[in-house]
Amino acid sequence: MSKPIIVQKFGGSSVANVERIKAVAQRIVETKTKKNNIVVVVSALGDTTDDLVQLAQNISEHPPEREMDMLMATGEQISCALVAMAIKELGQDAISFTGSQVGIVTDNTHTKAKIEKISARTIRKALRQNKIVIVAGFQGMTKNNEITTLGRGGSDLTAVALAIAIKAQVCEIFTDVEGIYTTDPRIVPEAKKIKEITFDEMLEMASLGAQVMQPRSIEVARRFNIPIHVRSSFSKEEGTMIIKNTQKLEDLAVSGITCNKAEAKITICNVPDKPGVAADIFTEISDAGVMVDTIVQNVGHTRQTDISFTVLKTDLAKALKATAVIAAKLKAGEVLHDKNIARISIVGSGMRSHRGVAAKMFQTLAEHKVNIEMITTSDISVSCIIGQTQAEKAVKALHKAFSLEE
Repeated sequence: MSKPIIVQKFGGSSVANVERIKAVAQRIVETKTKKNNIVVVVSALGDTTDDLVQLAQNISEHPPEREMDMLMATGEQISCALVAMAIKELGQDAISFTGSQVGIVTDNTHTKAKIEKISARTIRKALRQNKIVIVAGFQGMTKNNEITTLGRGGSDLTAVALAIAIKAQVCEIFTDVEGIYTTDPRIVPEAKKIKEITFDEMLEMASLGAQVMQPRSIEVARRFNIPIHVRSSFSKEEGTMIIKNTQKLEDLAVSGITCNKAEAKITICNVPDKPGVAADIFTEISDAGVMVDTIVQNVGHTRQTDISFTVLKTDLAKALKATAVIAAKLKAGEVLHDKNIARISIVGSGMRSHRGVAAKMFQTLAEHKVNIEMITTSDISVSCIIGQTQAEKAVKALHKAFSLEE
């Protein structure tokens, strides 16, 4: 019978310096000696990715996306080679590969590529030779041999996709926190570690601003039912299992609270209130390569309307340019924007069966004099756009109101 395969992913903080790389190598070897086959995915060392972005921006205000991928892919290559060397120093055989060498084929979208297929042949061959396989995360290659990257946090996606391709038992995500918490412990020290969470809840939390995992990786894990164990690379404690169904007797109304300060709000004033206008606006913005999140439209008695929507701050310049073009075409009023917003969200699969959850959220924010600018809901979440200066106060108040510290 073939040995079980475990995929382990180590984030940038886990391999930030030589001491941590050696500690990660030791941990990998300990897992290997338990008669498992190990495939490891690594992120770039520490702040390498941010440093590379800064380097590029020092040379060009708008660096070409193809060249950004060429540059960004180097960070993970450095860390995977160093981890392989550290494992060999401990007497185990290891081999490092780039994303393209292990057959990660992506589409042609530079900086946010989607994985189309993975050939696991190279990895399986190395595992048969009893080697520990180290793969550079966050990257792949198109059919035309162009290097691509998978977007911020893409090493999580690499790990989950490899776990599916090689039929791994579990995908372990090692990070600098001990698991998934009810909210950010830096904001609320009383936040509790969650033992088990469903794919649906984790996907919602990740999409709404919890930065522990990339949302796309959760989506793929859910589709193929690959269990994910989020745990700390600095302790042996059990972390949080992300699975299809949890063992809770009854779902809590709210499992967690997220805070996202990475968005900006755009408002187009005095838009003509007639069919097709919204389609025109958001087609123009989509064609500019910008993802839109919350949308609110207010129709006035003058048959003109204000349309507000949120985008990532990193896309704000592109979005404003596209918005100005379409506003002029529609003979709308001025275009306003606000970078000082935050999205506060409550998430829980129990919302499907509990009444009054949204009302309790709004009441709590009102009691703490937090003004709500926009609201959006799903069947397991409620989000409010508020002023950024009130974000931490709002998170603390909601965490207490829903008794998440208990």
